[in-house]
Amino acid sequence: MAELQLHDILIRPLVTEKSVGLEDDQNTYVFQVGRDSNKHQIKSAIEGFFGVSVDEVRTATYRGKMKRFGRFNGKRSNWKKAYVRLADGDTLDFFPADED
Repeated sequence: MAELQLHDILIRPLVTEKSVGLEDDQNTYVFQVGRDSNKHQIKSAIEGFFGVSVDEVRTATYRGKMKRFGRFNGKRSNWKKAYVRLADGDTLDFFPADED
């Protein structure tokens, strides 16, 4: 199997009400990750890219929904979500405040 690149493992952070609540309460951040990536690859990608230490990675795979596109039926792609809990004292800041 080919080695996955960083952009194949980490796709984007998911910023929702639930994920912001998890950030505040449990120091857990949520990412959309590649479907072929595993927990070890996700952990090493987060630690390497952001320079933080990861305590735990939990993943969930979601099936794509059936949708109608005009008169045609179609299916959205399957995708994977990772819940990443950081060590105490480590944080991620996706939206840094501008200092003027």
